[in-house]
Amino acid sequence: MNTKKLLSLALAVVMALSLCACGGTAAPETTAAPETTQTVPAETTLPETAGSGEITVTDMIGRELTLTPGSYSRVVCIGAGALRMYSYIGDLSLLAGVEDIDNTSLEERPQMFDGVARPYLIAGEEVFATLPSCGVGGPMAQTAEAEKILSCNPDIVISEYEDVEKADALQEQLGVPVVTLAAGPDGVFDDAFAGSMALLGAVFCQEEKAETLISFVQAQAAEITARTADIAQEDKPAVYICGLGNWGTTNHLMTAENYISFQIAGVKNAVSGLAIQGVGAIEEEKFVQLGESMDIMILDAAAVKNIAPLYAEDNTMFDTCKAWQSGEVYLQMAYNAYYTNFETALINTWFIAKTVYPELFEDIDMTEKTDEVTQVFLGQPLAEKIFAYPNSFGGYQKIDTATFFG
Repeated sequence: MNTKKLLSLALAVVMALSLCACGGTAAPETTAAPETTQTVPAETTLPETAGSGEITVTDMIGRELTLTPGSYSRVVCIGAGALRMYSYIGDLSLLAGVEDIDNTSLEERPQMFDGVARPYLIAGEEVFATLPSCGVGGPMAQTAEAEKILSCNPDIVISEYEDVEKADALQEQLGVPVVTLAAGPDGVFDDAFAGSMALLGAVFCQEEKAETLISFVQAQAAEITARTADIAQEDKPAVYICGLGNWGTTNHLMTAENYISFQIAGVKNAVSGLAIQGVGAIEEEKFVQLGESMDIMILDAAAVKNIAPLYAEDNTMFDTCKAWQSGEVYLQMAYNAYYTNFETALINTWFIAKTVYPELFEDIDMTEKTDEVTQVFLGQPLAEKIFAYPNSFGGYQKIDTATFFG
């Protein structure tokens, strides 16, 4: 992905949206192509004012909506990632309900992610615990629960159910706007993530906050890329990333050929050329075959709980892996738990760059970087709390392969 292009697109959207004022000045339309989560338009035009303070916008799945920016005081977020993205831009005091998965005060709720640090949940946990249920949430709940949403009496719904027909049907049933967000395959670095932040900024009159976040992400990516730009391909170590994919199902075979953090950091991917579509599993035989070429292994913390029992059964499973034998195995924080932890994905990119090119990033302290990023995303330095979660294993680190899975 061209990061300069992302910056120009995102800033164009946000600069246009900044024309919105809560006093009723019309804000511009934010568009994204239907049925996609990858694009934010290069050109943004002012919408026609539908009434006093009203604007017409297009959400991230191509649905036109008439909204009144800054008028909403009862917000409900539904679907994986919706509350997280709202937390980056919106006011948590406006929330009128929360999915059970995000309310840790409940005894009966989906708990599969409770050992994983979800920074938005850490930041908003006390608020979320006071709110009524707008649905169960979680990976097993793939349908919006209209009755529970109605019981929260929202005046707007922020959704991550990326289905046009279902969004239209839910909006008709609820009688309030349903604004659908999207992130895209490249997560925090994707044009769609920037578009979603800009859209939230327009809807809730938080344009400056949205612009700050988008600009920060872009500047961080640009700095990482610039630091590694002059490294010749032949001088780069081959790096294997594993443990990607869905929480609970991932292991050492789950990887990605086009891992966006590697692209941002200029990292040579050990599985390049295997034609893996998105995140996918390679065969055990292929892992063994590629083992000798893996100079560095980076393990996402999400996979530890699945790799540990496999390693207990067969402690020779990494014997052909060069990185394992040389002790070049590192742990990044789990970034995929009830969808993507966007700030964690950005912090992971810094860790990857520092791991692969230590001399170029010797000034980067991962605790300080984590605090810096979470401060911008969520208004709080959260490194200590993130690293204290059971499935963070103490934070970013080089793994002692002799004892870590012991």
